[in-house]
Amino acid sequence: MPRFALRIEYHGAPFAGWQRQADQPSVQGAVEAALARLEAGPHTIAAAGRTDAGVHALAQVAHCDLARDWDPFRLSEALNWHLKPAPVAITACARVADDWHARFSAIERRYLFRLICRRAPLTHEAGLAWRVGHRLEVEAMREGAAHLIGRHDFTTFRSTLCQAKSPVKTLDELRIETVDRPDGAEYRFHVRARSFLHNQVRSIVGTLERVGAGGWTPDDVARALEARDRAACGPVCPPQGLYLAAVGYSPDPFA
Repeated sequence: MPRFALRIEYHGAPFAGWQRQADQPSVQGAVEAALARLEAGPHTIAAAGRTDAGVHALAQVAHCDLARDWDPFRLSEALNWHLKPAPVAITACARVADDWHARFSAIERRYLFRLICRRAPLTHEAGLAWRVGHRLEVEAMREGAAHLIGRHDFTTFRSTLCQAKSPVKTLDELRIETVDRPDGAEYRFHVRARSFLHNQVRSIVGTLERVGAGGWTPDDVARALEARDRAACGPVCPPQGLYLAAVGYSPDPFA
């Protein structure tokens, strides 16, 4: 059966997350239902990562096996037609080898978290970013973030529901970008690693927000990491500002 890689963009608000669920809408369920309109199912697709409820994707990657050897462009166009009106789009499609796997072939994953500082509630960006009503000290956040880069035991920044076999991960990048706005400021957290623990990014961003607000010092982040204790973590930020931004492969099937 021909195997296809799909690059998928979605707005996470209407969904209970990526993973298919019996009684709630999911992104996986929406894509599988669209596939069933093209070829009789059932269909099961595998993704590079399972995003939580409310989390968005700019470039999630999944793969599917089909009976027909579709032209990739026509397959993406047909899927997008059947995905309407769900806020899900196939932005690229490629034929891949039979042993290629969206999850296990990935060599890195990139996440973006958007945090907007302004007094007024968000309107156009509601559900697309985390709003806080106070300014943050970005240099303090960067100093705190530096303690987390590299290979560490991230037990402190791991959900108690995490199913990963080991809490040890290597964080290759944790960069904080600032964007000035007429209504305040936006902070964009760019995070890159081969793989992540459940709630790791949201736990890190929530902790760094406390540093930026002055409630924590940058060295408190190091002490929290060394504690290897979930109770030592700062608050976990909401999912609305989190985006799965990219998944890396070598070679890139979409190149």
